[in-house]
Amino acid sequence: MATYLVTGANRGIGLEYCRQLKERGEEVIATCRSSSSELDNLCVRVEPGVDVSSGGSVLSLKKKLEGTHIDVLIQNAGIAEFNSLSDLDPESVIRQFEVNALSPLCFTQAFIGNLRKGSKVALMTSRMGSIDDNTSGGSYGYRMSKVALCMVGKSLSIDLRAKGISVAILHPGLVSTRMTGFTPNGITPEQSVKGLLARIDSLTLKSSGTFWHSNGDVLPW
Repeated sequence: MATYLVTGANRGIGLEYCRQLKERGEEVIATCRSSSSELDNLCVRVEPGVDVSSGGSVLSLKKKLEGTHIDVLIQNAGIAEFNSLSDLDPESVIRQFEVNALSPLCFTQAFIGNLRKGSKVALMTSRMGSIDDNTSGGSYGYRMSKVALCMVGKSLSIDLRAKGISVAILHPGLVSTRMTGFTPNGITPEQSVKGLLARIDSLTLKSSGTFWHSNGDVLPW
C-alpha cells in the first residue's frame, strides 16, 4: 500500500483519483478548499481548508503531515477562466498563472521533505499547454498557465532526479466535468483517471519529465 496525496480532490478528476485509489487499497490524503459529500463518503483522509495558492494554508498542511511519507503527489487543483483577445482580463491571466503553475511548484517544494527515493510527482496540465498543438488560439490565461506548468514539470524532473524522484506531466483528455461544462464530447472521469494512473504507475526516472496524454500518447511541447 502506497500513500497518495491528491490536491483539488472534492470533485471531478480529483475525486475520481481518490475513488480509484481507495478501491485498489492505497492510502489517500485528499486536500481541497472545502469537502463534498461524495469525497466524505469515500472514507479517505480528507484535509479541507487547503488552498494551494495560499502559502499559509500549505504550510499548515505541511505541519499536519510532518513525518508522513508521500509516495505519489498528484497536483490536480486548478482553475480555468477562458479569456479571448477581445475580452482579455489581465487579472484573470495572473490568477490562473498563480493557481495553475506557481502554486504546484511551491507546493512541491514545500513537501520535498515528505518525498523519498522512488516517490513520484504528477502534474495535471493540459494539451492546451502545448505550443505546437495550438491551432485555435484564444484562452490566453489558461494556455499560458499550462505552458508554464509544463516547464515546471520539466525542470522538477531534472532537479529531483538526484533524489530518485520522478515527475509526470499529464493531460487528462477532454473530460466531462464541471470545468468543461460537462461537455457531451468528453470522456468520463473514470476513463480519464484509469489512463492517468496507468501513466503514473509506469513512471520511472528514465521516463521522468515526459508530457503524456492519459491514453499513453506522448504530446508535443
